[in-house]
Amino acid sequence: MLVIVDPRPTDEEVTALLTQLGETLKGLGVDITKVENWGKRRLAYDTRKQREGTYAIFEVLAEPPMVKEFERQLRLDDSVLRFLSTRVPIRKKVRPAKTQEPPPPSGDTVLEEVG
Repeated sequence: MLVIVDPRPTDEEVTALLTQLGETLKGLGVDITKVENWGKRRLAYDTRKQREGTYAIFEVLAEPPMVKEFERQLRLDDSVLRFLSTRVPIRKKVRPAKTQEPPPPSGDTVLEEVG
């Protein structure tokens, strides 16, 4: 989940807000695997009359209803400018490929005539 927060609060206030959002996620039964604060960055376009935003990434393991409820709570929070939730597919372990016959050598091929 990407969350873009209003850039006006201080770094301590942003850290407190991210901690609060993390507690909200835990209260919903979500497992948080990683939280990254990317700091202030320029937005692609003005959002709520802001040219910058503080970006934060939450990597979580959650069911869709939990994510939907968290998004609802983010919409109600005035300090959150935008958010984006994406689903990252779980990578399956790759089995080693079976050994196959080597391809025939390239170049001129000689065919034997029978008869």
